[in-house]
Amino acid sequence: MKIALIGTYPPRKCGIGTFTNNLLRAIAANTDHKDLASVAQVIAIDEGGQDYDYPEEVVLTIRQNRQRDYITAAKQINFSDADVCILEHEFGIFGGDDGVYILSLIHRLELPLIVTLHTVINDPSYTQRSIIEEIGVRAARIIVMSKRAIDFLTEIYNIPSEKIDYIEHGVPDFKKVSTTNFKKKYNFEDRKILLTFGLINRNKGIETVINALPDVVRKFPELLYIISGKTHPEVVKHSGEEYRNFLLRLVKQHGLEKNVFFNNAFLSEKILFEYLSASDIYITPYLNEAQITSGTLSYAIGAGSAVISTPYWHAQELLDNRRGRLFDFKNSTQLSEILLELLDDERKINDLKERAYDYGKKIRWPKIGKQYLSLCEYIYNSWDRELELNKLPIQLPLLPFYDLSHVKRLTDDTGIVQHAKYGIPNLKEGYCLDDNSRALLMALMAYRQNKDQEALELIPIYLSFIHYMQRDNGNFGNFLSFSRQFLDEYGSEDSFGRTIWALGYLISHAPNDAFKQIGREIYSRSIQYFDKLESIRGIANIIIGIAYFLKDAQEDEEQLQLLLTLISKLVYAYNENREENWHWFEDIISYDNGILPLAMYHAAEITNDDELLIIANESLEFLEKVTYNHGYLAPVGNKGWYHKGGEIPEHDQQSLDVMAMVLLYHQAYLVTKKKKLIDKLFSSYMWFLGENSLRLPLYDHETCGCCDGLQSTGVNRNQGAESTLAYWISHLTVLAAQEKEFEYME
Repeated sequence: MKIALIGTYPPRKCGIGTFTNNLLRAIAANTDHKDLASVAQVIAIDEGGQDYDYPEEVVLTIRQNRQRDYITAAKQINFSDADVCILEHEFGIFGGDDGVYILSLIHRLELPLIVTLHTVINDPSYTQRSIIEEIGVRAARIIVMSKRAIDFLTEIYNIPSEKIDYIEHGVPDFKKVSTTNFKKKYNFEDRKILLTFGLINRNKGIETVINALPDVVRKFPELLYIISGKTHPEVVKHSGEEYRNFLLRLVKQHGLEKNVFFNNAFLSEKILFEYLSASDIYITPYLNEAQITSGTLSYAIGAGSAVISTPYWHAQELLDNRRGRLFDFKNSTQLSEILLELLDDERKINDLKERAYDYGKKIRWPKIGKQYLSLCEYIYNSWDRELELNKLPIQLPLLPFYDLSHVKRLTDDTGIVQHAKYGIPNLKEGYCLDDNSRALLMALMAYRQNKDQEALELIPIYLSFIHYMQRDNGNFGNFLSFSRQFLDEYGSEDSFGRTIWALGYLISHAPNDAFKQIGREIYSRSIQYFDKLESIRGIANIIIGIAYFLKDAQEDEEQLQLLLTLISKLVYAYNENREENWHWFEDIISYDNGILPLAMYHAAEITNDDELLIIANESLEFLEKVTYNHGYLAPVGNKGWYHKGGEIPEHDQQSLDVMAMVLLYHQAYLVTKKKKLIDKLFSSYMWFLGENSLRLPLYDHETCGCCDGLQSTGVNRNQGAESTLAYWISHLTVLAAQEKEFEYME
């Protein structure tokens, strides 16, 4: 069996790297292979700007902050001779927000995946929760190193317990040695040694130990507390040596210069064992309970150390059955009392050491490696069966419950506020015509589908806003301050067009005659501007609006002629820019792109013109080739847009583009009756729920809002009107399409 192993790796000095290397050696020890490269291919995660001399088993490196490297790694693993992939997961070692780039890799893997979680958080952020939930979906098995982590994964992240295996943190095969020998080697013969080791940061709580020492030193002046380890690289990057300098000042303040020694070094496994063997007591004084795994604590137990610790989660489990002593977080007085008790009675120290050593024999790396290898073999042999079990019998997406809570939160008696800070309306930014027109469209769709009374109550608010923003000459302003002050004379052609779309839909699907009549009045006053528009997106929006209008007033010759005039402008733009490999209306694919072929489908439906249908089909197929390169929707990013002959930008994908694709596929289906278009509609909608390039959902189930976009490192957590309305319009369109799907199935 060959394993692909992903994680940091020596010579990079990192706890995860040490674990990855030890795990590989432990697995190899349970095979007939003598060299590590025969057992596994290692994909090492690199920091920026580092150039490590890796051993031969490292076949590929991933630059932490280069998302494309993760995609390349997935392809290489798939085409390699690996049978199973093991991922060592820690949020901080991967790129993007909370390490989200790793999802780009695991989503593309075609072989069974086993994930070791080194951190399981009981109060995760939005992104952290999304990452672990996605890992829960993609992984064949998840390995945790504490029993409490199993509870967290099942209760907080909704991961099935049968997917989770408990395998403890391995420790080296330490041999029992005399403390005296190593005390002599390091000139500690006449001293009582306390030890803390590991990467230094404020969460370590080392000041708790230093504050406990004055009372202990008065009775045991020969005591020496060794703090061994470099400052954590991320801490150095952001805060320098601020914490270490604070500890040095604290030592001086207590007059402990002869009793505290800082060994600013990353210890090799051999030297670490010698330090542990030379020490009388090992201390982990972490500041809070949220530590699900501690490699340093496991090592101390494996080496047979007498351990004193604060009661973080891993310590509670590992030091159970009197394998160590616990003291309360930040309680220097209690720690001082325990130290005095133990240092005064060597038998108690030796009892702790015996119990720790006996337990440590159960978690030696060869035994842990055997468990990993057995799991790999089981997963590999049962992979086809597990794939069969995991197949979903229903192909339709499971939609979140319909809930306009966030829409209502953003809406006051003036209209819908355009921006939000996370899930809270940002009143400073005021209102805009664009969003209130979308809101009117959404509320009308909601009432039309399910006679929702909340939506019905929102309709007059948005319609009143549109009426207020119409100038005396029939044109519209776009922006309004929270204090109801006009911020522009006239809005953009896009905002004008979107308003006509919403008004046309209102006239066609008004809940009552009063709404229809005010809609007709506003619409009629603006008609004079229809054929003056030059923006092709503004024109496309008006075409859609007129198409809806004509469904209510088919005999309106004036509107039909206006429609034909506007269609000719769009057809001209298409013919001017169309080339053999470029079937598009411009020489750039920028924003809200699906609106252009959507308008052609609406035009084809009204006119029954085959030429328009050809353009609609051609431009849809071309846009699909651009945005569906990876098997899921990846709208053209707003960072640069896609120029003919250029690169397709991936970053800053917007909800508005996704809504346009959902609406496009729906209208294309209504016109052509091709079932594959409904499948694409559902696939496009799933972008909101995590079927996207970062594998992160943008719809927030807690707020019922939608995040503002998909950025290079994660989601923009602000949940403004545009994105939220884009989601709910898409959601309502999917509901309508599902009805058509069931009709098709019948």
